Amino acid sequence: MKGPVVAGGLVLALLLGFVIARSTANESPPAAAPTAIPSHSHGGATAGDLGGLSLSAGGFTLVPSTTTFGAGAAAQPFTFRVLGPDGKAVTRFVLNHEKLMHLVVARHDLSGFQHLHPEMAPDGTWSVPLSLPSPGIWRIYTDFVTFDPTGTQTPVTLAVDATVAGDYRPVTLPDPVRTAEAGGMTVTLEGTPAVNATQPLSLRVLASGTPVTDLQRYLGAYGHLVVLRDGDLGYLHVHPEDQLVGGAVKFWLSAPSVGRYRLYFEFQRGGQVHRAEFTVDVR
Repeated sequence: MKGPVVAGGLVLALLLGFVIARSTANESPPAAAPTAIPSHSHGGATAGDLGGLSLSAGGFTLVPSTTTFGAGAAAQPFTFRVLGPDGKAVTRFVLNHEKLMHLVVARHDLSGFQHLHPEMAPDGTWSVPLSLPSPGIWRIYTDFVTFDPTGTQTPVTLAVDATVAGDYRPVTLPDPVRTAEAGGMTVTLEGTPAVNATQPLSLRVLASGTPVTDLQRYLGAYGHLVVLRDGDLGYLHVHPEDQLVGGAVKFWLSAPSVGRYRLYFEFQRGGQVHRAEFTVDVR
């Protein structure tokens, strides 16, 4: 994902939720170089909120082809449209971290995370193969940037629940820990989010105990962080500093509320995308 903050970011809402700011009471991030992409986020439509809590926001509405899926590994075609304030399908989207649309999926117990990139037909219909492998209720988030009626670029996050019938057995959210395994590597979490106080949060990747120095950019950045709040599944997508900081991928976060959050950190090495997951308690 690339592009300036104004145009880019993985879609969605202006400054919110875990608002990525450029200052903090405890530590001030260094000024970005003229060509750097500052750490930033997309979340809800109202300052202080997380996004992904409604299928309609800011005059835009998500219209899915179905919200009922069969369980299993086989992918089903999933199509949807985004209607604008005029009630018509939106067909103008802004390239946002190398994609026009980001689709994020997670089950309500915060398991089964997926990050996909649908394709759009000329009439504004988006399509993507989607597999919801286990019974339960799944939240599907659409993360994009489009234009409001004044022509201003507008980040939006819309979401809808999908149901998979069957014997639903919720997975207990793992307790907070500082390390996670991903693709045979260890990822460490450094820093703790705080309510209404921007804090640094760094993710460091190690292989056999040695820091990894060959991370590759994925969608324009060295890492991406999706944050979901336990309870209402409020959504935030966070992007890091443009360059590695001390060998780590560094983000800036401010939590919108106390509570438990699940963090999904994506990074790329050797041409393969990996994901490390963390539970974080904000008090």
